[in-house]
Amino acid sequence: MKFVKKHHALWLCLLGFYSVNAQERIKIDGVAAVIGENIILDSDIVKFKQEIASRAEEEINVTDCEIMEDVMSQKLLAHHAVIDSVVVSDAEISSGVERTLAHFKSQIGDMDQVVELYGFDDLDDLKGELTRIQRENALISKERESIVADVVVTPEEIRYFYKDLKDKGDLPNFGVEVELSQITIKAEPTEASIQETIDQLNKIKKDIEDGFSMRLKAILYSEDPGVAQNGGKYTITRESQFVKEFKEAAFSLEEGEVSEPFKSQFGYHILQVEKIKGQQRDVRHILIQPKIDEAKLNAAKEKLESVRAEIVAGDISFEEAVTKYSDDEATRLNKGVLVNGSTNDSKFELNKMGAELFAKIDGLKEGELTSVYFEESDQGVKLYKLMLVKNKIDAHQADLSKDYVKFQQLALQKKRQETLEKWYDTKIKDTYVKLNGKYKDCSFQKQWIH
Repeated sequence: MKFVKKHHALWLCLLGFYSVNAQERIKIDGVAAVIGENIILDSDIVKFKQEIASRAEEEINVTDCEIMEDVMSQKLLAHHAVIDSVVVSDAEISSGVERTLAHFKSQIGDMDQVVELYGFDDLDDLKGELTRIQRENALISKERESIVADVVVTPEEIRYFYKDLKDKGDLPNFGVEVELSQITIKAEPTEASIQETIDQLNKIKKDIEDGFSMRLKAILYSEDPGVAQNGGKYTITRESQFVKEFKEAAFSLEEGEVSEPFKSQFGYHILQVEKIKGQQRDVRHILIQPKIDEAKLNAAKEKLESVRAEIVAGDISFEEAVTKYSDDEATRLNKGVLVNGSTNDSKFELNKMGAELFAKIDGLKEGELTSVYFEESDQGVKLYKLMLVKNKIDAHQADLSKDYVKFQQLALQKKRQETLEKWYDTKIKDTYVKLNGKYKDCSFQKQWIH
């Protein structure tokens, strides 16, 4: 059941595919359950079970009843999200659809094959269904977050949670953990390379203003990783998670107008507003990153190797070097310390690192440095990096004094789940629930039959 809950977001996406034209299929595909205004078909459960079997590395023993209860729980959230007037913007839906398409393409290799595999007429048909699915997923997520938003845990609750695990003999074991700090130096393009990029974008801008297709130009020239799926098109609002420069350009133009080239942290852009819909805009952009020659790459590497030599010689501390040399904004003000995005603390479990970073860190002692190494970010930024093993914690059984942040998160997670379960118990009583066939005989954890 933990597997099902861990993957319910994927499940909802798949459920949407298998439920295409559900109203037409009802006559030949049995209705397993109705939750509020949401229908669950027998085939949805069958398909999801097949999906679990195909994706699991080992055999997973999950019953139809367990799957059904997980799906009903999600449908209950979706139903009440509508009742509670949860707002989901078109921009975030569009962004989610594009991410899903990019994932499918990376897994299958070709969008035509994706369309054929899932039985859609064309890409627009697939996008339409993904939009519906993404909207339901977003409603579920926001409704769940609103239910647990005010849940907090006190130090006393954390201590009680720890003591309860200890008394039961259920304290977890943690592997070797490290705390890391970094210095990064970016390889910057020459002025000539920047001007060459701006000139190229200006030429493309003139072609578009003369009638050429922005979409085709984006496919031909843009270095945005998503261009293969979306032709450079995005739907945005002022609240969308786009960099400031991008939004400023988008909301300074009239419909059909093309921007002057502008710079962001990702490179240089031009942008065209295709449609204005109230506070929302459909825009298409082209991103080009100035080329960085070998000399600039070598200069960045040599500079960081010189910094490393200073640190090793004791001429400067690592923290001082971070302040003086590092150009990573996210860590420079934090003395270079990296934060684990999964746990929001500074500890990284060694065995859960990516293979490349593990190879660089494994074997280093506390206080030791990696060699200087090259890295290219997801945004195409080329840089050299130096890491310090700031602290190393041996594998150990969980201890409250050493692992307080982890126990805080675990206690909070438990309390949130308890809050959610109470919400389910209350809302099930106020919601139309109908179970058909064999599911009437399931021994559910929740009181779905009342």
